[in-house]
Amino acid sequence: MALFNSKITLFFCTLSFFALFLFPLLSLSASIHDLLISKGLPAGLLPKEVRSYNLSENGYLEVFLDGPCLTKFENRVFFESVVRANLTYRSLTGVVGLSQEELFLWLPVKDIIVDDPRSGLIMFDIGVAHKQLSLSLFEEPPDCKPQGELKKNGVRKEKGFEAWR
Repeated sequence: MALFNSKITLFFCTLSFFALFLFPLLSLSASIHDLLISKGLPAGLLPKEVRSYNLSENGYLEVFLDGPCLTKFENRVFFESVVRANLTYRSLTGVVGLSQEELFLWLPVKDIIVDDPRSGLIMFDIGVAHKQLSLSLFEEPPDCKPQGELKKNGVRKEKGFEAWR
């Protein structure tokens, strides 16, 4: 009888260990940046200020930021509070909520594709053109500043206009 009780005790101790320590670790969701990497995309496509995201079974991705913000890769980029796209391996298509400045115009980014990672290039479809950028620009998630905090990091705001120093 004592042997039976010790086996039951061992079983419940083991079960308690898994319930308290291992199951919470398994249920932690990956960050959006880890998800991008697992899909063959660079982590730095989205800023650090991502609050949460939803990914449906069919690959529809919704990314929720702390608020609209600006950052810079090669040119300035504007993220709305919510960015949506279809996520497949090495691509974000049908992007909504992301714009890039080109020649003083803000153009919506429609698709982001890494055709061949060995090329070191990533392609941005901005509607009127396809722009290829170095993947190295997107290695680390950038800081993204709300519009009211653009005085830092080389941006000044004067009389309602913004300019890079």
